[in-house]
Amino acid sequence: MTFYSFARSVAYGIFKPWYRIEALGVENIPKDGGVLLCCNHINNFDPIVLGIMAPRPVHYMAKEELFRVPVLGEIVRKCNAFPVKRGMSDREALRKGLGILKDGQVLGLFPEGTRSKTGELGKGLAGAGFFALKTDSAVVPCAIIGPYKSLRKLRVVYGKPIAMDEARNTKASAEQVTELIMSEIHKLIKEHQ
Repeated sequence: MTFYSFARSVAYGIFKPWYRIEALGVENIPKDGGVLLCCNHINNFDPIVLGIMAPRPVHYMAKEELFRVPVLGEIVRKCNAFPVKRGMSDREALRKGLGILKDGQVLGLFPEGTRSKTGELGKGLAGAGFFALKTDSAVVPCAIIGPYKSLRKLRVVYGKPIAMDEARNTKASAEQVTELIMSEIHKLIKEHQ
C-alpha cells in the first residue's frame, strides 16, 4: 500500500462521517487519461475532501511555504502535492502540472488560487486555462458545497467534462478558458446549493 492510499483511507474514515460527505457525478471523471479537476476553494480541507472522494489519485499544487514545515512538508509531498510559488509565474510548477496531465493522471486545481474568505466564488487565475489548452486532458468542473460543520452535509459535485474543441479551434486565451471553467463551477454551485 502506498503512503497516498494509506493517508486517503485514514482521511476518508475521519472526514466522510464527520462532515457527512456526499459525492455526486463521480461518473463524470474519466476512468483513464489526463484529467484537470477544477474546483472552488472554500476551506483549507478542500484538497483532502476532493482527494478522498475522487475515484482516482489526485495531484495538487500547494503553496511553497507548506513544504518548509518540518514533518508536514514531507506528508504533503507524499500525498501527491508539489510546490508552487504564489504571486508569480512558476515555470517549474507549470512544467510539473503539464507532466502529470500528459502522463494520464489527475491534476486537482483551485483556479481562484486561494481560499475564498466569503464562501463566494472568486475570479479564476489563468493557470487553469493554460493547463486546459496545453493538453488534451478532460476538464472536469467541481464544486464543494458547505458548510464545513460537524454532522452537517457537505456535498462534492463533479460536472460533465467541458468541451474544449471550440476554445482550442478559436485560439481562445488562457483567461477566456478559465472564465468558461469558472462559469461551469458557478452553475454547479447554483444547481446544488
